[in-house]
Amino acid sequence: MASSDVKPKSISRAKKWSEEIENLYRFQQAGYRDETEYKQVKQVSVVDRWPETGYVKKLQRRDNTFYYYNKQRECDDKEVRKVKIYAY
Repeated sequence: MASSDVKPKSISRAKKWSEEIENLYRFQQAGYRDETEYKQVKQVSVVDRWPETGYVKKLQRRDNTFYYYNKQRECDDKEVRKVKIYAY
C-alpha cells in the first residue's frame, strides 16, 4: 500500500441506526473499514449507490467477487452494535 494511505486514529461502535451506519455496515460486510479504505484498495473514485436512497448498491470484495445490496435498509437493529465507526 502507498504511504499516502490514511489510517484511523480511533474507533467506536454504533449505538443507533442511521443512513451513515447503514453504509458503513455494507462496507464492513464486504471486508472494508469504510468508503475511504474501499476507494484506496480498489482505486475507484465513485461507489455505486441507489439513486433513491443513497445507500451503497454494489461493492467488490478483496477476492474480486461482488456484493449486491437492496434499496431498503439491510442493517437490522441487532446488527447495529457490530458496526465500527472509524475516526481519522
